[in-house]
Amino acid sequence: MNLEYFIAKRLITAKSYKSSISSPIIKIAISAIAIGIIMMIVSVATGIGLQNKIREKVAAFNGHIVITNFDDNQSQVHTQPVTINQSFYPKFKTIEGINHIQAVANKAGIIRTESSVEGIILKGVGKDYVWTNIKEYITQGRLPNYKDELNEEVLISEYLANRLHLKLGDKFNTFFMKESGKMPNLRNFKIVGIYNSGFQEFDASYVIGDIRHVQRINKWKKDEIGAFEVFINDFTQIKEIGDKVYKEIPSTYNSVTIEEKFFSIFEFLKLFDFNIIIILIVMIVVATINMIVALLVLILERTQMIGILKALGANNWNIRKIFLYNAGFLISRGLLFGNLIALALLFLQKTFGIIKLNPQNYYVSEVQVDINFLHILLLNLGTIVICLLVLLIPSYIITKISPVKAIRFD
Repeated sequence: MNLEYFIAKRLITAKSYKSSISSPIIKIAISAIAIGIIMMIVSVATGIGLQNKIREKVAAFNGHIVITNFDDNQSQVHTQPVTINQSFYPKFKTIEGINHIQAVANKAGIIRTESSVEGIILKGVGKDYVWTNIKEYITQGRLPNYKDELNEEVLISEYLANRLHLKLGDKFNTFFMKESGKMPNLRNFKIVGIYNSGFQEFDASYVIGDIRHVQRINKWKKDEIGAFEVFINDFTQIKEIGDKVYKEIPSTYNSVTIEEKFFSIFEFLKLFDFNIIIILIVMIVVATINMIVALLVLILERTQMIGILKALGANNWNIRKIFLYNAGFLISRGLLFGNLIALALLFLQKTFGIIKLNPQNYYVSEVQVDINFLHILLLNLGTIVICLLVLLIPSYIITKISPVKAIRFD
């Protein structure tokens, strides 16, 4: 560090930093930085959190990739069986990134009680079904047991239970239609658990029961099922793995990813990416403009000092660096306050779920939060780098200041 730079730094920071930090313009700039980083962190955390939660819910009821018979219809009901005797079941050994495959079978039915009637889809599951994906949504009772003999235990959604005036432990009749002209099949089920996913598209339809009921109603063999649900480790690779699965399965079978099957839902999720980008751009622009104004104020307030420093032999770049260092300190100060407030707000929302949402519109009942410290670090670094790069432009005014005129400046 040369002598003039050392003298310059000491003169500006020691004599005038305290007065500068108390300037209303500087306070506004620091506040703008703090508000900007709060908005950016909160928007990224809630946007990604909401996307992840909705993806989890869709996958919990459908898997990430669904394999069915090519002749099957396009509804949620399985009409054509597939055999469970496949080279890829129970493990897809030829494709990496797949962690589980389970067999399911869906059958449309009608629940009739003394006071109401509701159309439902009985989702038949078996011993290989992973309950971990559903367990967090259980609000009452327990998970059914399908590992032993065929039984009548089912999970029903809170939505359907309320509409049908049913409660935990109740039994109800379900009618499953046969071919035209034949009497429907009747099954009696017992509610052992009630779930609430907050995803009304599924809550209004699915009752989870034993797959053996569906096999008997459809007169399928024990090794015949409706579909395979495939779960993967990394959702970002769903398209690549989905293409590989399609190529590996027999030509008479079809596979679709949940992105393809629920196209409208995932198109809705893409809107969050656009909203996040817009918020980031707006907040960085606002913060940068405020810092430019603050830097110009600092330069104007120190015009005489700049002239003295130039007279002492300090070059333009050394003086510009001093102001940029001070601007960087002000930015860091705003980021510190902003990060603390943003993290506090996110932890409160994640712990207590203060802000609620309408599940009919957003598929979740409350704002979801994904606190990723890497994202937070990148946002902070990006803000500092962009602001300092932009501040190079107004700092150029220092090169135009004449030492003689600056010393006389008042």
